[in-house]
Amino acid sequence: MLEALAFGLATVLKICSCNNNATYQEKEWNVTSEWKEIWVNYRQNKLAVVGLIVVCSLLAIATAGPSLSPYSSREIDLPPLSSPSLKNPMGTDDLGRDVFSGFMLGAKLSLLVGFLAAITSTIIGIIVGSIAGYCGGRIDNVMMRFTDVFMTIPQFVFALVIAALFGGSLWNVIWVIGVLYWPSTARLIRAEFLSLKEYEFVKAARALGMRDMEIIFGEILPNAISPAIVNASLSVASAILVEAGLSFLGLGDMTLRSWGAMLHDAQTFMREAWWMAVFPGLGIFFATWGFNSVGEGLNAALNPRLRER
Repeated sequence: MLEALAFGLATVLKICSCNNNATYQEKEWNVTSEWKEIWVNYRQNKLAVVGLIVVCSLLAIATAGPSLSPYSSREIDLPPLSSPSLKNPMGTDDLGRDVFSGFMLGAKLSLLVGFLAAITSTIIGIIVGSIAGYCGGRIDNVMMRFTDVFMTIPQFVFALVIAALFGGSLWNVIWVIGVLYWPSTARLIRAEFLSLKEYEFVKAARALGMRDMEIIFGEILPNAISPAIVNASLSVASAILVEAGLSFLGLGDMTLRSWGAMLHDAQTFMREAWWMAVFPGLGIFFATWGFNSVGEGLNAALNPRLRER
């Protein structure tokens, strides 16, 4: 599973960056050698490999867990506040719901928020950073000052205000987090564009009469995408934490049993039912640690400067 994931990532990266004039056989050979190199560099970081295993395990739980759960996440006819046992491995909550079933559903919801919010912030950041880095001058200054304004906003406090004003539905939480976390991606992409736009292949593309948008998204961006992929994995962890924080404070979508909502329900039962808080808390911990470790591993594997150290 790990090698397949690495192969898929390297395939996307290399197909995007292959020269358009290369033959299919040359591209296929380059992709194969590239994914092997990335995987070899990645697995040298043992913590990153463990993080990838954790992420794959959580994805498996989120995908297959709810359908394999012995109880419905909303079923309330079990004995309330029962301690962990063979029948209920994570015990039950105050309403008689199975915590294990809620944990698996919470994994699905938390990862859904994390991935969609990270995709949203990455797309916004790529568009802003690409245009700013390629155009330069006044456009770059205006867009970067706009980015600086977003970076000065206390992100979690802003998310609290938006959730309080417009409601904490799942989709509101996703777009709020996505809108808040794009500046770091924009700065990374801009830095890559400032360097790459002076390369010969960009000058050759201009000489051939290619339009600016074709050069930005067809020529430069595929060679500058690696930092955005690394930052996206880190954004997933941040999004999971923000969603959990909002739900814990009662500002998320409380009709859904995310890990944060389970922690909110456990506040008044910490002494007599520790399992209500411990298991969703562990889920949040391992998810954020796993994605952060994968991000660090990808950064080391894709960054030639770090590989030389």
